[in-house]
Amino acid sequence: MKISSIDYKLAAATWHKSSYSDGSGGNCLEVATGNPGIVPVRDSKVTGGPALVFRTAAWSAFVTDLKRP
Repeated sequence: MKISSIDYKLAAATWHKSSYSDGSGGNCLEVATGNPGIVPVRDSKVTGGPALVFRTAAWSAFVTDLKRP
């Protein structure tokens, strides 16, 4: 995957399904670890499909906002 002239090697990434993902096959989200500075995110039902790549700070801010009441 190439974002802003940066090539990310996600084929060998270790993906982890979100604990909030729906166990019945819907709303399935996975994130990959081991990529300094970025957080790749994909639909776990389409593992060969595209991934969104967020900077770590942006992903952290997003998750923090989700947890706010």
